[in-house]
Amino acid sequence: MDAAVQYPLLKVSNLTIGFPDRAGAIKEVTQDVNFTLNAGESLAVVGESGSGKTMVGRALLGLLPERAQIVSGSIRFEGRDVLGNTAAQWLATRGTGIGMVFQEPMVSLNPAIRIGDQLTEALMRRRSVPRDAARSQAIAMLERVHVRDPLGCMKRYPHEFSGGMRQRILLAAVMLLRPKLLIADEPTTALDCVVQKEVLDLMIELTREKGTALIFISHNLALVTAYTEQVLVMRRGLVVETGAVAKVLARPSHDYTLKLLEALPRRAENEDTLSPPVSSAPPVIEVKDVAIDYRVPGLWFRKILARAVHPASFSVQAGETVAIVGESGSGKTSIAKAILGLASTAQGQILLNGQPFLNAGHDAMQAARRAVQMVFQDPYSSLDPRMRVDALISEGLRLDKTLSRTQRAERVTAALEDVGLGEFAGRLVHQLSGGQRQRVAIARALASRPAVIIADEPVSALDVTVQKQILDMLVSLQQRYRFACLLISHDLGVVEQIADRVLVMFRGHIVEEGTRDAVFDNPVHPYTRRLLQAVPELRGNRDDGFKVITRAVPDDIDPSRRYFNAELAGRDMPVLVDVAALEVTSTSAFADHRIALEAVHSS
Repeated sequence: MDAAVQYPLLKVSNLTIGFPDRAGAIKEVTQDVNFTLNAGESLAVVGESGSGKTMVGRALLGLLPERAQIVSGSIRFEGRDVLGNTAAQWLATRGTGIGMVFQEPMVSLNPAIRIGDQLTEALMRRRSVPRDAARSQAIAMLERVHVRDPLGCMKRYPHEFSGGMRQRILLAAVMLLRPKLLIADEPTTALDCVVQKEVLDLMIELTREKGTALIFISHNLALVTAYTEQVLVMRRGLVVETGAVAKVLARPSHDYTLKLLEALPRRAENEDTLSPPVSSAPPVIEVKDVAIDYRVPGLWFRKILARAVHPASFSVQAGETVAIVGESGSGKTSIAKAILGLASTAQGQILLNGQPFLNAGHDAMQAARRAVQMVFQDPYSSLDPRMRVDALISEGLRLDKTLSRTQRAERVTAALEDVGLGEFAGRLVHQLSGGQRQRVAIARALASRPAVIIADEPVSALDVTVQKQILDMLVSLQQRYRFACLLISHDLGVVEQIADRVLVMFRGHIVEEGTRDAVFDNPVHPYTRRLLQAVPELRGNRDDGFKVITRAVPDDIDPSRRYFNAELAGRDMPVLVDVAALEVTSTSAFADHRIALEAVHSS
């Protein structure tokens, strides 16, 4: 009988992985992991950071860290135990047998080699495909994953593409070799929800066409439910629950799985759905008709101006959280940089407590930078790894001449206590977990008692349980200190949980603005509707069970109607109009809503 029929494609038995400590004893990071996967099947591996998910995935490819040891167990791929593979055997298995799509494509793609050379080299060396045929197959695969201008893409370098496009190119590179098993390790964590859906849909479509088995490593339980058949839940190296996705996530039997599901961000069910009262106080930060241009390469080494943000206006009041959502490259972070004085504005004004500050002199700028603080997406990149936690926090207070040395020390202690890290003052950054590092970043921002905190994707890299802790802490601190918060995020669940108002950006334009409830429950712009429906959601509770839902939004009356064409924005600039007064109670009323927005253009 054929071996492919006799054995499952992949069988992992009692896999235990460990690292030796300084005394030589082995500390186990995964213990007795078991699962089986047949050709064409899909398995999700979920769990919090440090649970051992990625370690299992790397073991399947022989890519464990140098000090890691396989303590016990076996990994049988196509009936053969691969743990005894030589370097040459691993080389033959990787790519053609087992392929892997990593979380950050920029790490996997060589920045010094053109995309076309990277795609064709693998085909020529691993599949012995002639150069011309390899080029044709590469172009066809780029078309298959919906890369714009595949011929031009072949001549370009990875840094010339957005994160979503780079992830598509990496998926094309992996699937070109037609692997029998694809491992996707958090492949869409850094992508906005629309691009995330497109990439995942493509990945599932390609694996089903080729009969490829899939292992999807993720901490996003809603994606797991929508895109896989089986699930394996890990905690601290142990498998706590496994089975069919529909069964495990609908009616979980383990308390940890329930904890993961209940930690998903969502609007509180008992929360008042009425819009919050409008405050009469002046806004803390006010953006007035701000446009931002960047210089990009043109012909003959000339630089040309490209408009990243078209004239935008909004304000944030004390104690209010305003979220900016939109696709990658829509201008969200550019606006944040402009507020911080890190990006020049082409026009418009930015006011802090009613006063302009960007060109008001050195002293005014220094005071404004203490009043406007930033929490970055990746604290490991923004915190100096050579400095201890207390020094990192006090560094931002050095130029504040109103504080004595004793007062600065007291402020640092108070900031650490605020974020629950009172005992971590003497630690270095690498000695902290991801959630603890983000707490340090928040404490650093809070230490100067700012009027505004800009949080740029503050929880996107964290698992759901830590994410919930950080969000709850951020809301609690805002209630205590009444700072205005500008939240930049592509995670709509996070936005729905903590935002008071929402701005939707698309290709440099603010296309919709309103209270959280108005935007989420009655979106007007077609891009907003697309954004809200892009990613499935898990809703429910431990009593009634959990299920996947697609957010219901008003129907699009006429999909063929030209509503907003960003390519024509230069000569046909739409402006925002107030549509809150239109009561949307019927299909015809919604049509009037659409027309009201569409008909208004600047002269």
